[in-house]
Amino acid sequence: MKFKKKLAVLLASTLAISTALVGCSSTGGDSSGGVEINVNVGPEPATIDPAKNSAVDGATLINHAFEGLMKLDKDNKIVEGQAAKYEVNKDETVYTFTLRDDAKWSDGEPVKAEDFVYSWQRLVNPKTGADYNYMIDMVKNANEIMAGKKKPEELGIKALDEKTVEVTLATPTPYFLEVCAFPATFPVRKDVVEANADTWSTDPKTYIGNGPYVLKEWEHQAKMTYVKNENYYDLDKLGPDTINFVLMEDKNTILSAFKNGEILFGDDLPSEEIDAMKDKGLEIEKQLGTYFLSINVNKEGLDNVKVREALSLAIDRDYIVEKVAKGGQIPADSFVATGLTDADGKTEFHENAKKWYDVKDYKGNVEKAKKLLKEAGYENGKGLPSIELMCNPGHEPIMEAVQNMWKENLGVNSTISSQDWNVFLETRKQGDFQVARDGWLGDYNDPISFIDMWITGGGNNNAQWSNKEYDKLVSEIKATTDSKERYAKMHEAEDILAKDMPIIPLYYYTDLYIISDKLEGMYTSPLGYKYFMYCKVTE
Repeated sequence: MKFKKKLAVLLASTLAISTALVGCSSTGGDSSGGVEINVNVGPEPATIDPAKNSAVDGATLINHAFEGLMKLDKDNKIVEGQAAKYEVNKDETVYTFTLRDDAKWSDGEPVKAEDFVYSWQRLVNPKTGADYNYMIDMVKNANEIMAGKKKPEELGIKALDEKTVEVTLATPTPYFLEVCAFPATFPVRKDVVEANADTWSTDPKTYIGNGPYVLKEWEHQAKMTYVKNENYYDLDKLGPDTINFVLMEDKNTILSAFKNGEILFGDDLPSEEIDAMKDKGLEIEKQLGTYFLSINVNKEGLDNVKVREALSLAIDRDYIVEKVAKGGQIPADSFVATGLTDADGKTEFHENAKKWYDVKDYKGNVEKAKKLLKEAGYENGKGLPSIELMCNPGHEPIMEAVQNMWKENLGVNSTISSQDWNVFLETRKQGDFQVARDGWLGDYNDPISFIDMWITGGGNNNAQWSNKEYDKLVSEIKATTDSKERYAKMHEAEDILAKDMPIIPLYYYTDLYIISDKLEGMYTSPLGYKYFMYCKVTE
């Protein structure tokens, strides 16, 4: 999932904070006599439509309003969600889910098997334009539907009755249950969506969910107010009566709100404040993700693989993590993140991967970069068009470090363009850039989550890269039932990615956030999600 730790538009700062925030209200502290908390997980979301979202903060918001057949618990284990139970046939290609008798929508209507059928068909329907349509490409006929060769109604999912969902896979998929807990697969109501096609997910009145909370109010660019879903099956165990997701992007604004007690949780902070906050609420956790630069391989100069490799080798990753990012990140020497196991179930995929370069031999890397740039016809950067480094607010320091390294080591000129979050996302998605900040968190605990995003025309393939051999390998990976073969081919695919270098890995993520010691019961996922539904506030 795109790592979009949305770092803040200033227009929501002083006025919005002073009028909209009250750190927390304990019982009796608000008009409803309940517990209210204020937290920040990002700025104004690009979308909170489960099928169309591709951002981590958007997923956190969706997780509070919707729920899939399966869900992730506080121990990061996949457990039953809307499904009371499931069965799998012998060859692991048919999953039969029985829905909970008490599964209901927030308006009291029962959740039906047909709701999942509709939602999954909508996800793969080309008309929806979902970046994450490939999330269920293991389902029978999904790839043909996405290619426009079959109708959405031919997808391998059907309602056997009102409470039974049957899913048929084209091939056994070891991580399928994790897919069933992924936001893109959450159900939405056909009658609601089709009656309000363009606005249903932007208006609290039509944002009907089946999760623990309900979106009650949305003050755009300021806050989103969620209240308990009185029809949720686990209502008695829920924590806060009200969760205010305060929409901020600027890191300094987030930190200021936290220090003033206006929010109990902030999902980011300025890198220069990390040391000062280590004993004052800062938490640093491991994360399954990689921070990188996407190179638009169709742009002049950048269409030369030797130029792309030279640009990558000229970057001092140790300096970036130690002097700029400062959050315990690990310099990246390949793309697939650390923390994912290999075929043997014991060693890490990253441990067995071929390294793209030696992060400890920066001097040697620079010498090789100079040679490559000369071979490409751009010795000392002469003749190479100036490169624009595009990012969103908060990432300028890293872009400046890269800019200086390229100039000092290669003579390459570059500029930096910082765009507001939603503009940045759209610009990057449309390929209207040269080099752009990018980031990816695994969608489930399997390396394929990092591999299949780079297929030709993939919704998250921001580099606009295409390689037929790579596409063929990904298809073979998803078709085989042999684990050793599958992992060997994933390593082979990553080697092709390294050879073509459409991306420049910088570091492996850590998850930095600030949390008040008053807030208990909040938990996180290595996938980047934050869960507040079972929190409690202590004084």
